[in-house]
Amino acid sequence: MSKRSGKFIVFEGIEGAGAETQANLLMDFLKKNKKKVQKLEYPDYKGPIGRLIHQFLHQRYDFSPESQFLLYFTDFLKDREKIKQWLKEDRIIISDRYFSSALAYQVLRGFSIKKALKMARIFEIPKPDFILYLRVSPETSMKRKLKEKKNLDRNERDENLLGRVLVAYEKLIKKKVFSKWIVINGEKSKREVSRDITRHLNYEI
Repeated sequence: MSKRSGKFIVFEGIEGAGAETQANLLMDFLKKNKKKVQKLEYPDYKGPIGRLIHQFLHQRYDFSPESQFLLYFTDFLKDREKIKQWLKEDRIIISDRYFSSALAYQVLRGFSIKKALKMARIFEIPKPDFILYLRVSPETSMKRKLKEKKNLDRNERDENLLGRVLVAYEKLIKKKVFSKWIVINGEKSKREVSRDITRHLNYEI
């Protein structure tokens, strides 16, 4: 296997945790510090797979847990070679969600975590160097999403689901599944969270 010289950083959290905001703030910070940075976002709503996921989230379609997992998994898989190439080029990859989201959401809905991790091994899904988990409560999640937009998707409006997903994430963190996890208090202000993240990065990059 070729030597990996770049860094792959993933942001995770329940809906409204601030993953998109913090990923963008980190991107800006790294660019100002003359780093070679690339950004990924999942679901990739610009592509055909992401558009189908969007339709599922807004209940135009319903899928079994297996079909849901395969949809999300294919969305990650399509970028495998691109990720590997960027890492060889010593780039820092910032991803707003990744395979770790499927380990929380789709496993919670009934897909086997053993099968999920086996799929990751079989298809050689690149592993992040670490996952920044932004921890917020379901109450904070709902408050933020309702303030952000009116038309919430099936995940965003289900407070009970958000609570169960939070527990699912905590189990992944405790068992260090798929990568090293770094927990950040996402209840703070955007700037405070961003400062906490960059402080942690001083030890990681």
